[in-house]
Amino acid sequence: MLHGLDAFAERIAAALAAALDLPADVVRLERPRHDEHGEFAYPCFRIAKERGVNPAQMAQDLAAGLDIDGVGAAAVGPFLNFTIAGTDLAAAVLAASLSDSFGRGSDGRTTLVEYSSPNIAKPMHIGHLRTTVIGAALARMYDFLGHRVVRINHIGDWGSQFGKLLAAWARWGDDDALKADPIGHLLKLYVQFHAEEEQDTGLKDEAKAAFRALESGQECPERALWRRFTELSLGDFETIYQRLGAHFDLVRGESWYEDQLEGLVQWLDECGVLEESDGAQVVDLSSEGIKTPCLVRTGHGTTLYATRDLAAARSRWQEFAFDHCLYVVGAEQTLHFQQFRMVLKRCGSDWWDRIEHIPFGLVRFAEGKLSTRAGRVLRLQEVLDRAVELAREIVEEKNPEHADKQRVAEQVGIGAVVFHDLKHQRQKDVLFDWKEVLSFEGDTGPYLQYTHARCCSILRKSGRPAPSFDEVDSALLQDSRELLVALGRFPAAVREAGDKREPMLVAQALLRLGASANAFYRERRVLGGDDPALENARLAAIDAVRRTLASGLGLLGVPTPEEM
Repeated sequence: MLHGLDAFAERIAAALAAALDLPADVVRLERPRHDEHGEFAYPCFRIAKERGVNPAQMAQDLAAGLDIDGVGAAAVGPFLNFTIAGTDLAAAVLAASLSDSFGRGSDGRTTLVEYSSPNIAKPMHIGHLRTTVIGAALARMYDFLGHRVVRINHIGDWGSQFGKLLAAWARWGDDDALKADPIGHLLKLYVQFHAEEEQDTGLKDEAKAAFRALESGQECPERALWRRFTELSLGDFETIYQRLGAHFDLVRGESWYEDQLEGLVQWLDECGVLEESDGAQVVDLSSEGIKTPCLVRTGHGTTLYATRDLAAARSRWQEFAFDHCLYVVGAEQTLHFQQFRMVLKRCGSDWWDRIEHIPFGLVRFAEGKLSTRAGRVLRLQEVLDRAVELAREIVEEKNPEHADKQRVAEQVGIGAVVFHDLKHQRQKDVLFDWKEVLSFEGDTGPYLQYTHARCCSILRKSGRPAPSFDEVDSALLQDSRELLVALGRFPAAVREAGDKREPMLVAQALLRLGASANAFYRERRVLGGDDPALENARLAAIDAVRRTLASGLGLLGVPTPEEM
């Protein structure tokens, strides 16, 4: 089903395809550079060059020859711009945006999204924010677009760092301190290990021995301790996930693939890609343009991150036969994913290119970089608590009579942090500034939440249910083109965000809608006028804005309070 402006886009593409003798699916429409030029544009550069004609002249000839019902065409230089007639625009957009299925798709592909992936025995810190909110947003968008989505939390519960932690516990572990503050005590042990390992060479040997015991597959004290640390950590993580509205279909640590590691190494050997290098086993990737070989097993016989990722990928393929498997992991892991994919390619897997790394930039503070080893960690729970605390102060100031200030403060504080992250281009670094994050003005989450709450307030004040499309004369809204276009572009924004793995595109579409909605009810009287039909139409437009903001912010993981 086509929504919003999509039906017009299809009609325009079909007319252009017929005029140019092209398949309709190769005609690509763009958004005009200037809103006054219309709703769609077709650049004539490429097709004019192929046919040896002037692109500006081609645009003029097409504009003169096209006759599309409800759509006007005009040439501006080498661009052919299309403007939808006001009454047609109002009827199509209002009908679509008042539908519960507005923007939804029926894609049908299977998409796996791995995100968050914190490490056991360490607190989730501000560095985990981006992977968690970006991954959760992408998963919601693909679900909205009709994919079969599998959300995976690939917990870091294996590797040499656990040997270090177990060695540190043996030296300095305190059971009472662990019960009082599990993650805090484990972090303290981890930091102490790295502070003392250079002066105490025996520590490293103890850590290696502990990890070998853990990897032996046998029941032992080390394994019992590891299980205990895991359970404590998962409980801590879940508290944060509930606040961020993130959930998972599968929570599988690296250890889940422990019994598949020998089979994985054997498979690599059978594929003829495994080589010995100074006692270690590696896969040479120079034929794929990667100078650094992929280390699969150390000279001590232990496995690595890459070994476990390869085993996990094979397991997921066998279980889901996915169309896409997305890994929402920081840009600093780019080489790892290049190696990971190329190992699968060298092994002849015909699904290696369905695996995709979704990199993102860092969260930056004026205080500088954070380090778990050095103990400079800003815990994510502390960030969320501070956001809610500051939001509570704002709510107290703006609406001291609010009946449930703490609930709204939680919604505003958490929503502000999430939206601030997602409004930025995924691969760029994000500078975290409290004043900007929690502002009720400008490009912020609280601004959009307030716009949603304002729409809810107008609908409440009307004293009746919001009118349905069949009860409205949509032609009365044709003077509100800016709002209609902002509403109509929402479905395309969600699709493009899914295609480009870029939640920012949804955030930007919502900000444009918020600005248009504020201008709409600032410049037009919605309630109490002399024309009941006009009031009805404007109420329907307000309801369409409310619905679309709730839908779009929901995709991003931003709560939408009805009163602020």
